[in-house]
Amino acid sequence: MDQLSINQKVFIRRSDGRVHLAGIIKLEGGSSNLVTVEWPEGLTMRGKELPLDLVVLMNPQIFDAPRCSGALANQTASIPPRSKKQRMTAGSFPPRVVTTKPRQVPPGSTSIPNRQANVVIQVDNMRKQRERRRELQSRVRQMREKAKSEDPGNPDWEIARMIRQQRLQTKSHPVKSRTSEGPTKEHQIVVCVRKRPLGRKELADRELDVVSIPSKDMLVVHEPRKHVNLVKFLDNHSFRFDYVFNEDCSNTTVYEFTARPLIRHIFEGGMATCFAYGQTGSGKTHTMGGQFIGRRQSSLDGVYALAANDVFSNLTSTSYVNLKLGVSCSFFEIYGSRVYDLLMPGKPQLRVLEDGNQQVQVVGLTENAVKNTGEVLALLELGNSVRTSGQTSANSKSSRSHAIFQIVLRSSTTERLHGKFSLIDLAGNERGADNSSADRLTRLEGSEINKSLLVLKECIRALGRQSTHLPFRGSKLTQVLRDSFIGGKKVKTCMIAMISPGLHSVEHTLNTLRYADRVKELTVEGVVPKRLINPLASASSCESSFMPNIISQSENHNVFLSASSISLPGQRVQPQDSSNAPNDLNRNQGEQIHYSTPERPLTQRNLRSIKKASSMLAKSLARFRGRNIS
Repeated sequence: MDQLSINQKVFIRRSDGRVHLAGIIKLEGGSSNLVTVEWPEGLTMRGKELPLDLVVLMNPQIFDAPRCSGALANQTASIPPRSKKQRMTAGSFPPRVVTTKPRQVPPGSTSIPNRQANVVIQVDNMRKQRERRRELQSRVRQMREKAKSEDPGNPDWEIARMIRQQRLQTKSHPVKSRTSEGPTKEHQIVVCVRKRPLGRKELADRELDVVSIPSKDMLVVHEPRKHVNLVKFLDNHSFRFDYVFNEDCSNTTVYEFTARPLIRHIFEGGMATCFAYGQTGSGKTHTMGGQFIGRRQSSLDGVYALAANDVFSNLTSTSYVNLKLGVSCSFFEIYGSRVYDLLMPGKPQLRVLEDGNQQVQVVGLTENAVKNTGEVLALLELGNSVRTSGQTSANSKSSRSHAIFQIVLRSSTTERLHGKFSLIDLAGNERGADNSSADRLTRLEGSEINKSLLVLKECIRALGRQSTHLPFRGSKLTQVLRDSFIGGKKVKTCMIAMISPGLHSVEHTLNTLRYADRVKELTVEGVVPKRLINPLASASSCESSFMPNIISQSENHNVFLSASSISLPGQRVQPQDSSNAPNDLNRNQGEQIHYSTPERPLTQRNLRSIKKASSMLAKSLARFRGRNIS
């Protein structure tokens, strides 16, 4: 700094690499050691602040002589002042005396530290990082192309690959037959789920199957989702029910585990109800009524016909032949809030009233006496031909009414009611968002259907809890089935929830399963991780390794590790908490919640600190809102 002065010309290097002369207009000593220069550029003057070391590097001719010595270490450089005329001509700042501190040169060092070397090192490091990043992206791109070639033409190949990897790590044990599974479960309420196969249109559209059945009483729904960084992952929803039937199970297998155990119950003087629930097009009518051959339905293998066949078989058995029972059948539908008889010509409307004994009676309902299964099938074909149906967003021919087929056992001598079996094919539930483009009549039908299904669920839950109040007057459906809900242990119910396995029906499937779960809440063990992230997308963002690491939950804390928590080598893995114990809805009302960290439990001192902090926060919020808390 001693050898520099105001208006002295020095060489400088611009940010674009150009080197030219500039005049010094300001010198700052002390700890900053800055030199301010300016130069003309066109009609304007430009300036710049430079560190002293850079000026020394660019002007070695000025600093050839030794910069400081022991005798001059504490001397100051005095710059003579200019006249007022010179300062006005130069347009610079007023002169000033700059005092500098002596440079501390390390012993044995003759060269000045070069900042340019550090810049070169940083540029070289950035180049190496860029090359590693490009190599990583190239490998990820090759892996993606290889995985995409395994499923050509599928737009959802990433989701399909994650689902395949998920299923490879879980063993499947589906329901096979009643003889191989042993005796059926004897419960007052039995809830089963049946998964239908993908249809021809869905297979043509390369629809994905997102429902897995790892065991005979559990299923998992793989819901595709995205993070905020657009990384795809699977949100796995686990549910547990009494029985779960896969797409390979026939109507006969479903009947053996659901409706067949109820036949013996009605011969013992009980009331039984079996109904199929699910979204439109999930296979309810196929299960209850039978297989469709073209547009015509064959009732030979439906639950209706199989139940009627077993009823007539039990009539002649040695256990019940002495009861001298007669069989009669009735078939009616509930459309909106109106009841229609399907076995009468013209399908007349019926009234639902209560008699003096507070028993609900369907006035004018036809009960046809039947002698064999053939007569029952004739009644079924007659009723199905006049049942109300319509077109919806999910199905071109959708059942828009609840069809109730009742098998009644009466004493042949006294005509006294001995038992009743109600087989119900419910109308398909739909969301309001799916009916937004429909006409007013279709929207009204959907609202009435959802209302009756909600009341039906609450009645079944009250039946399972042995509640004193049953809200059966909430809809016409539950009002007609009042005798199937009241009677204590004499009443048994079986629900068959029908689900569609397609990717585009995943929201409907989850709604159906949650509805069935609310009917009978069973806890579920975590057999799969709650989330599985696409490893290829995660690797491209350097957030996880290349292949997925599916880790089951901890035995003590129900902790799952997702692929997002898998770090790069040399980093610590942090587990993610994911409570998946009670059938996806996380409803352990009887369990006590313990707040603790994985390393150490909360002590009394920590609890007091938390309470104190909460109190201070509440007072601060109250003060901010203009309130006072004592």
